[in-house]
Amino acid sequence: MKRILLLGGSRYLVPVIKEAHELGYYVITCDYLPENIAHKYSDEYHNVSIIDKEKVLQLARELYVDGVMSFATDPGVTTAAYVCEQLGLPTCPYSSVEILQNKDKFRRFLKENGFNVPASAGYESIDEAISDAGRFQWPVIVKPVDSAGSKGVTKVNSPDKLREAIYEALRFSISGRFIIEEFIEKLGDSSDTDCFSINGKMAFVSFSNQKFDEGAQNPYTPAGYSWPSKMSLENQKELANEFQRLISLLKLGTSIYNVETRVGRDGKPYIMEFTPRGGGNRLSEVLHYATGVNLIRNAVKAAVGETDLDIAQRPCIGYWGEVILHSNKSGVFISIDLADELKVFLFENNLWVKANESIEEFVGANTSIGTLIFRFDTQEQCEYYMNRIGEFVHVNVQ
Repeated sequence: MKRILLLGGSRYLVPVIKEAHELGYYVITCDYLPENIAHKYSDEYHNVSIIDKEKVLQLARELYVDGVMSFATDPGVTTAAYVCEQLGLPTCPYSSVEILQNKDKFRRFLKENGFNVPASAGYESIDEAISDAGRFQWPVIVKPVDSAGSKGVTKVNSPDKLREAIYEALRFSISGRFIIEEFIEKLGDSSDTDCFSINGKMAFVSFSNQKFDEGAQNPYTPAGYSWPSKMSLENQKELANEFQRLISLLKLGTSIYNVETRVGRDGKPYIMEFTPRGGGNRLSEVLHYATGVNLIRNAVKAAVGETDLDIAQRPCIGYWGEVILHSNKSGVFISIDLADELKVFLFENNLWVKANESIEEFVGANTSIGTLIFRFDTQEQCEYYMNRIGEFVHVNVQ
């Protein structure tokens, strides 16, 4: 029986555990939070921090695992690569994963290799960053170099607000480093979705239309998605070619990726993130519904060294939307109101809280409370509702 170690315990691991069990694998989870929901579904749990590479290595060695995987859990991605490389298990090169997982290193790599990339710089010193403010065209984005879920991200329109944004970024940085980069004004919707390579060749590429709630405290946390993408085929093709070039340069092999892209108002397509893990917000699950390609199952198989993968480029069948349920204020959850005209398109309702439970305002992906998935008849319907979702979906909080 194959044994797989999954790093983390969020609810996004639950479908990963389900696929692993259907494949007949023994599933072990670990992190420092025993109450995390995924541990209820695994066969075995260990209280080990996923950012402690040496302790996870010791655990993996003691448990004789066949693979280590960090799905939708950014802090565990470099640890998984390190452990797998040490044990000779399937992985992307640790040195390459370190580049992809660090926004500072990734931006530098893109620039050095001729990719479209915004001007940026990484810092540890707040004073150094403040003194460098004149080198940037404003507005800028300030981010931790090593956080996920849009935590600690702030758009800054003028230098006098920079210090406050840096403090916010450092609150969420594991390493104590942050990055300042010029803000790329987007043309149309940005994209955040999952892709897959096999033996260093792109085997599945997808793009989405990413939606945001401008009324949220953190308006850079994704609040919804739709498929297929409205990005021009020319830009999609150019980005797909750049994905392949990136994979070849970094010798990435076989992996699932969460990929964020956008087309700037300058007409150039940009790779914003390219992370060797499945994305959060159930992106791979919706892609399975929309295309029939089961990225999660194949990622699990690849993690333990299976080579009979069923990955092929397939079109999106139908028009799909996903709403990330959230509240813009903290309080007690009461109910969700869904307009009757939208109910006819509802494909799946996945609510993670119950009435009278406390919920937090939407400041990052970790404060979402569920998802709604819709299948529409036309792209016009899809974009009409997904661009106005606040008019048709209401989260009632007391």
